[in-house]
Amino acid sequence: MSNIYSFDVVKNNGEKQALSDYSDKVILIVNTASKCGFTPQYEGLQKLYDKYHEQGLEILAFPCDQFGHQEPGDDKEIAQFCSLNYNVSFPLFKKLEVNGDNASPLFSYLKKNAPGIFGSEGIKWNFTKFLVSKKGDVIKRYAPKTAPEKLENDIKEELEK
Repeated sequence: MSNIYSFDVVKNNGEKQALSDYSDKVILIVNTASKCGFTPQYEGLQKLYDKYHEQGLEILAFPCDQFGHQEPGDDKEIAQFCSLNYNVSFPLFKKLEVNGDNASPLFSYLKKNAPGIFGSEGIKWNFTKFLVSKKGDVIKRYAPKTAPEKLENDIKEELEK
């Protein structure tokens, strides 16, 4: 796999989505959860999306229940939560696993191409973020505690390329 465009994923409504449909876009991929201390980051993610979507930013949210059972709902409940509480308009995808034997191939690829601190590939918690260039290359990984607004300069820089 040379970049993320070779992956297909499933939207939270069950529709298949080719990541190649996002070619020439700057993409922020996030594993999310509805009952996490970092859940308010949905607000910051939506602000980034509102501000930069027209310039080519896509934010792709992948709910995950592997950390403290903080995403217990089904895909419909997750979508309702995001809409009602944070007015999320960026794409939500089917709940998946990011670590272990059943990890999503996309997240396995992201972790390999942007390892965490000390080279570890495992995702430590919800709201780990991956920035992807317009060419589909993984640029950077951000820790869960990194607030979305702290990514703004990196996003602007990628959009200007």
